[in-house]
Amino acid sequence: MSERNALDIARHMAELGQREDACRAYTLVLSGVPEPEEELEAALYLLQFGDEYQVAYTAFIDLYQRGFYQEELLSVMTQAFYEPNVKLLKSRYEKNCKALSKYPYLFRKDFPAFEELPIRFYPYDDRGYLPFDRREGRFGPYVDFNHPVVSRNYFLDLEQPVLAADVFSQYELEYLNDNVRKSEWVGRENHIYLHYTDWTVFCAYLQVINLRALLPEKKIVFLIEGEIAQYPIDFKERFGLDYSQYPVKPVGIREVSRLIWHTQLATHNGGDFFNEIFDGHPNLAPLPSVMFSRIQEALETLRQSCRTHSLKLDGFTPGDGDSEKAERLLRELWTMHNPTEKDLLVTLFLCFADLRSLDPAARIVPAIFFQPHFHHINYTLSCSEKGWAVLDSEEYRGIRESPMFREFKYIKTFTPMRRMTTSTASTVHFMCEQLREGWEKGEYLKIPDALAQRVLNRSYMIDWQDRLYQDSVLVRFEDGKLNPRATFTALAAFLDLPYTQSMTYCSLNGQRDPESLKGNDLGFSTAAITRTYDDFLGTPERYFLEYFCRDAYEYYGYDFQYYDGAPVDMEKARDLVDHMDVLDGYIAEGLRRILLAQNNPAPGEPIEDIIRKHLDTLRENRLQIAGQLLRGLYFVNKKGQPLHMMPRLELDPALLEQPLYH
Repeated sequence: MSERNALDIARHMAELGQREDACRAYTLVLSGVPEPEEELEAALYLLQFGDEYQVAYTAFIDLYQRGFYQEELLSVMTQAFYEPNVKLLKSRYEKNCKALSKYPYLFRKDFPAFEELPIRFYPYDDRGYLPFDRREGRFGPYVDFNHPVVSRNYFLDLEQPVLAADVFSQYELEYLNDNVRKSEWVGRENHIYLHYTDWTVFCAYLQVINLRALLPEKKIVFLIEGEIAQYPIDFKERFGLDYSQYPVKPVGIREVSRLIWHTQLATHNGGDFFNEIFDGHPNLAPLPSVMFSRIQEALETLRQSCRTHSLKLDGFTPGDGDSEKAERLLRELWTMHNPTEKDLLVTLFLCFADLRSLDPAARIVPAIFFQPHFHHINYTLSCSEKGWAVLDSEEYRGIRESPMFREFKYIKTFTPMRRMTTSTASTVHFMCEQLREGWEKGEYLKIPDALAQRVLNRSYMIDWQDRLYQDSVLVRFEDGKLNPRATFTALAAFLDLPYTQSMTYCSLNGQRDPESLKGNDLGFSTAAITRTYDDFLGTPERYFLEYFCRDAYEYYGYDFQYYDGAPVDMEKARDLVDHMDVLDGYIAEGLRRILLAQNNPAPGEPIEDIIRKHLDTLRENRLQIAGQLLRGLYFVNKKGQPLHMMPRLELDPALLEQPLYH
């Protein structure tokens, strides 16, 4: 339907009083490129009679920003969206002003009248606002003050107290308040210095943020405009507060509110290397990669200790040998009423991680650094009603639904990625090594279809509505190996950590350049990049993988090495699947050993026939996957909302030691 037809239908339906049909038609008008007067007509009707007021709101803003009908539109938006909420905004402003007028570390008290504030905040939905600068007559972009993202590297340098300028995010203000330790607890001046470059703008934001809850602990010092020259304040001289007289207080379980989730995108993706970089960081409580099921068992053991008050936890030894610390923390855990899964996880890390490098007098609370591990990351593929691909993983569903994750208030997520053909071939190599070692012991394992697993593994595609991925980044394994300074400076900044000496080398529990897994390359060796495991994955498998993951290759900067850019249809896909002899050979050999060891569990059916049927099943599954993916690499969550690529970690070109890997 053309815009003109839609507009005519909308007007006709409106004349007939058929509002629902008129709204549908006017919505179609707005989805096109209408003339300004038609856009205004449609938006005004939808505002009055439509169910989704944001459609009209968006059209109003678009027209206003383009310079059309500004006086009329500002009047409409003020009456429709601002004035119904002005009482709440004014009340919040006045309560903040009252609390701040009594606060000792805000040195300016000339709060302007509410009506004189330079910014109005027009509510857009239940979460956010559109700020309107009255001096410039412009609307700013939508802002959600509780959006769970830490947007800058507040803790870049911890030699001096934390200093940050123009912080207006409620989430980030609470983050600073929760993660910077009190001066009395670290035995030195350790306030949070917030510098606001414009007093009236700072006051304007008191309409939409709540500072009152952050004031009782007196952690924050507000510096307005030129008061920045006072940073840092000598509290002993100015206020008679000598923090050096206080002993350092050990970190408590519920002080820890920050989780860094190091995800396992796939097996053999370089995760151990990243663990070795963050080992020994003075502001982290890390554990090496540990099976998720093992962590769940450990938490249950801790929960039992709360019931029995037992200090003996079988299988657990303090990583740093500090049994007194472990006993103190366990006793603290016992005093809690109904400890949460988060409480148990924090206790586990603080008790049993190797924390010899942790700075006990650090300005900030240590973060939990956690990489839960799985033997395999398996995805299943289904179709939505519209034929789009829906992926589901039992392993990641277990994490996303786990209280031990969701109970953390602050979560940063990072995902290492390695070239897919290399990581898949490395996985096959590892499984073959396991098979060989098992055969020597009389144990027999089955090799799964690593190619199908990998081509469906879209862990790098995220649901923007998922809390665990709203503050996430993907970092390439090859960048970490070839350009470690640039990579880990950028990654530390994203994770809001200082880039420390401990991040310039690999270690595990203090041991330099460890072999964290048998066969792993040590330290910053680039052998894992140049070694492609050609004997464990053939060209057809690699071509198939590159083609069906071409979106990831292009987005994350990997050149194609096997896919030649030619069109692929089902005939081509079938030809590739029919020639995956390398991978199928290993799968067949593993199954053959099992059948021989079992003396053929299906009497009367030759072993080779059983193997052939198994391989045929795998091939049909690959073709089914190919058929679905040939419709397009468009993936949605179970609600039909599109998945997005996880943002890639951007490196500072000035810090590159070698050209970027492609």
